[in-house]
Amino acid sequence: MLRALYTAASGMSTQEMNLDNVANNLANSSSAGFRKRRMQFEDLLYQNVVMPGTASTQQTTVAAGLQIGLGARSAASEIVQTQGDFSQTGNSLDLAITGQGFFEVTLPSGETAFTRSGAFHMDAQGNIVTADGSALTFALATVPTP
Repeated sequence: MLRALYTAASGMSTQEMNLDNVANNLANSSSAGFRKRRMQFEDLLYQNVVMPGTASTQQTTVAAGLQIGLGARSAASEIVQTQGDFSQTGNSLDLAITGQGFFEVTLPSGETAFTRSGAFHMDAQGNIVTADGSALTFALATVPTP
């Protein structure tokens, strides 16, 4: 009985993660450059209650056996890289990337980052920057693999 409760609880937990992910995708769908995520799940271990080939009577055997699953868990969170919608903003510095590619920006810490959000403006020093102040370095056709 307890095994069934733990199995059901793991399924409810993974479904809650999936629902949280869908809610996050909906809440951020209008954000410039947002990429939705897709949760991926996997089965937990199976217990072999009756092994395949076990004798069920003196003349017959169990062909398939009997396995009991122990639930599910989240395996990964995949970022879906599909083209978003374009919208006219009226800002001459707003850019959009068609197809694959990213804008390379320099974070205030000096690190390099990549974004698909093309909402840019001019800062006080005349640099083209993102909404959070990261300076535009250049646009890439693809992200370099490490």
